[in-house]
Amino acid sequence: MKRISTIALFLLLYLVCASRGYANEVYSVKIQGVINPATAGFIVESLGKAEKVKAEAFLILLDTPGGLDTSMREIVKGIMESTIPVIVYVHPSGARAASAGSVILLASHVAAMAPGTNAGAAHPVSIGQGQEKSDKTMMEKVVKDAEAYVRSIAKQRGRNEEWAARSVKESASITANDAVEQKVADLVAASPDELLATIDGREVETKSGKVVLKTKGKKIVEIAMPSKYRFLSYISDPNVAYILMMMGIYGILFEIYSPGAIFPGVVGGISLILALYAFQTIPISFAGLFLILLGILFFVLEIKIVSHGVLGIAGIISLVIGSIMLIDLPSSVLSISYTTIIVVAVVSGIFFFGVISYAIKAQLSKVKTGGEGLIGEEGVARTDVGEEGKVFVHGEIWNGRSDEPIREGEKIVVTGVRGLIVEVKRKGG
Repeated sequence: MKRISTIALFLLLYLVCASRGYANEVYSVKIQGVINPATAGFIVESLGKAEKVKAEAFLILLDTPGGLDTSMREIVKGIMESTIPVIVYVHPSGARAASAGSVILLASHVAAMAPGTNAGAAHPVSIGQGQEKSDKTMMEKVVKDAEAYVRSIAKQRGRNEEWAARSVKESASITANDAVEQKVADLVAASPDELLATIDGREVETKSGKVVLKTKGKKIVEIAMPSKYRFLSYISDPNVAYILMMMGIYGILFEIYSPGAIFPGVVGGISLILALYAFQTIPISFAGLFLILLGILFFVLEIKIVSHGVLGIAGIISLVIGSIMLIDLPSSVLSISYTTIIVVAVVSGIFFFGVISYAIKAQLSKVKTGGEGLIGEEGVARTDVGEEGKVFVHGEIWNGRSDEPIREGEKIVVTGVRGLIVEVKRKGG
């Protein structure tokens, strides 16, 4: 019994240690791609875990073209409020910390870059290009706000305020070596281990006060992105969100035109909800969205109206133009690939001219079963038919009735059904 208690105690201690981690480790996350709400949530949550176990430092391996301002500010706020040192390392060679990424780099306690990397181009994105003068005035306000924001961050971290301002106003970019020379970054390091060895003994100011880094030889513990954030990040990709939106629209349309199919409606509903979530995180152009919906309307009208393909072509053109306009950001940050747009346009044409047209034709076609299915069928009078008689229709003998006298053997056509009596007339009569 004593032995079992000892084993249980050791297991308990092991689980506690495993869950808490070790204070002498450096926790790390790898960010590759656009800065979006899922990325921000993952970084802030991981930083919280590192703070909870009092890790030596928190390392962000960064390679991003930029992203959303709100997500970037959430990350910066987390870094500024951190009680442990946060190291942002633009890695590997060939990586970049562009736009929102450069602001995150400036906010870090230690800003490092690998050889062959670059940072900058933090000019705010104008949502809705070609706007009126009032929108230009608003954009100027946004730029001034962003300039003041990066200046305050650079000043707090003792970095080059003028370059930070130029990165916003002029979209200035800078290489790794120049960044160190101009006091935008702190050092250039070829690897994470070299980085930790180089910054060992450096003093930084965190929210809880001054901290001397003891990072040389420390173990780097990488925190993998949880499935939840991977999924949210995946559907936030413009191409995926666009495909989900189209799947949602087509699934619901198919369910409307072919009631009872169930599966297309369920898939369409789920896809549309996921697309709506994604579009909450991506600036979209309503003009582009309306053009897509107009294109789909043209496809539907093409099926119901004989236009000799004119409406179908108009639908494809409207769909393609709307898809190009849908994401209201530069292609360097977020965009729908032309390959995706072309594939969706082709599939849309096949879908509407094939699947939906088949469903509509099935709805409009003559009933094949039951009493109504007999209307229009041809048969033969088995007896003389007047107020009553017998007719052979559709492989069966029916009681027949006719307003005109029909002789036995004459061909007849069914004009109506009343219970078990078919109303007929002489063929050609």
